[in-house]
Amino acid sequence: MQHPLPRRGLLAGLAALPPLAALSACQVQGGADEANASFPTRAVDFWVPFDAGGSGDLISRAVAKAAEEPLGESLPVTNKPGANGAVGLKELLAGKADGYTICLAVKSLFAIGPLVVDDPDAVTIDQLRIITTLTNEGYVLVVHADSPYQTLEDLLAATHVNYGTTGVGTGSQLSAGLLFGIAGVEATDVPFDGGGPTVTALLGKDIDAASLSLAETMPHIQAGDMRALCVFSEERSVYLNEVPTALEKDLNILVDQRRFIVVPADTPDDVVGVLTLAFEDAREGGEYGQFLQDNYMERWEVDGIEAQLHLAEATEQFAAQIAESGVELGTAE
Repeated sequence: MQHPLPRRGLLAGLAALPPLAALSACQVQGGADEANASFPTRAVDFWVPFDAGGSGDLISRAVAKAAEEPLGESLPVTNKPGANGAVGLKELLAGKADGYTICLAVKSLFAIGPLVVDDPDAVTIDQLRIITTLTNEGYVLVVHADSPYQTLEDLLAATHVNYGTTGVGTGSQLSAGLLFGIAGVEATDVPFDGGGPTVTALLGKDIDAASLSLAETMPHIQAGDMRALCVFSEERSVYLNEVPTALEKDLNILVDQRRFIVVPADTPDDVVGVLTLAFEDAREGGEYGQFLQDNYMERWEVDGIEAQLHLAEATEQFAAQIAESGVELGTAE
């Protein structure tokens, strides 16, 4: 069982965060009230650094739709997949910091990626400002309904497993990699650029198993096309109450995914304030709330500094899990 990590050192390290991260709701409100009335005067591009059809793509399109009315402009969504979101975020940072381009980001890029990917040009959270936080999603290990593996024990008794993940440095890779490594199963990681292609590969029986989000798998589980073998949360999912956790099987694996929206760190405060308030309004909408419920997503709605603290704590947690397991997950780039 994982225990909360000491927060004192992490809080000290967050003292140098971008100013907006520490703004209170009242301060953001004040910044928005004083914002240049000319923003926005045109559409705000919303980049999703993952393939269409995955969980990140789904939530981005839902919240973009909900934010258009409070923002007063359209939010066209464009997919820019690659490297667990790093490709899109690097392009974001290379552009203008004027608020007219925003991007989805995920916890795993900042909390897992640095532990397993050697990238000297890696995107770091201090290069960005968090506009809003969105969701907390659990991972579930699934196989095809026609698979001979009826239970987790069956799968872990296999001589070799080809398992699909949503890419190097993702929670999908970490959860499955830890599972097979701790259990001593010979397994090959087959990475894809996002949940959509991974789901397609599993449905096509090109891989034996995959660790994916509930949003990506539940429709297929309910349709009888996939079978869930375990979840990587602390407790059983309310949507899959009959499916055990990895912890129940004495496998010390706790992994989730958090999603949030960012802009470059030097984006003007008043512009960020306008965007923040628009997405706060969007999150309160009934249609958006229904989308979350329909897609098995939990809300994650905290301020910027709390979000960055969570990322720092998660990095320590995942590093401890990897060290404890002795599993080699790194893929140098």
